[in-house]
Amino acid sequence: MRTRSRKTLAEFIAYASANPDKLHYGSAGAGTTHHLAGELFKLLTKTRILHVPYRGAGPAMQDLVAGHVPVVFDGLGSSAPQIRSGALRALAVAAPKRVAAFPDLPTAAEAGLPGYDVATWYGLFAPKNTPPAIVERMTSELQKALQTASVREAWERNGSDVPDVTGPAFATMVSAEVVRWRKVVTEAGVKLD
Repeated sequence: MRTRSRKTLAEFIAYASANPDKLHYGSAGAGTTHHLAGELFKLLTKTRILHVPYRGAGPAMQDLVAGHVPVVFDGLGSSAPQIRSGALRALAVAAPKRVAAFPDLPTAAEAGLPGYDVATWYGLFAPKNTPPAIVERMTSELQKALQTASVREAWERNGSDVPDVTGPAFATMVSAEVVRWRKVVTEAGVKLD
């Protein structure tokens, strides 16, 4: 979560709680991880904040920096440069542990919002009947690429951990994420009109 005002997550939650329906938050678009992160935040904090979907993280960041929107739920990949420059203040990372790129930035749980864990993850998928030998080769080549210094540095520079979940563990993670976010979509009444 990135903001131009409020200095701590607790201050932002208190302000949002005291001002129902008066705040709005930007996201990279309806149905995106950023949108669902905002809806999960609202559910956990019992706040009422209007969602403003943008056409991507870039336009949302531009409006946040310009002061047209007070808060944006975003990933570090697109907001890290603005945080480093001082144009934005990050209130917390929605991860179970602090990120190496911003070691002084608390997790949401440390900042007073336990259970707020939102991770952007990436996966490499293949058609259902792809031969096992091809899947194994794809996995092996991907793992090699993720171990190169330049790829690791790029991930870490943007505040991300290099992924290390493959095979059945990845399938289990994806299934759990579908169940988890379906519940948020249902409880929040998210529509993609």
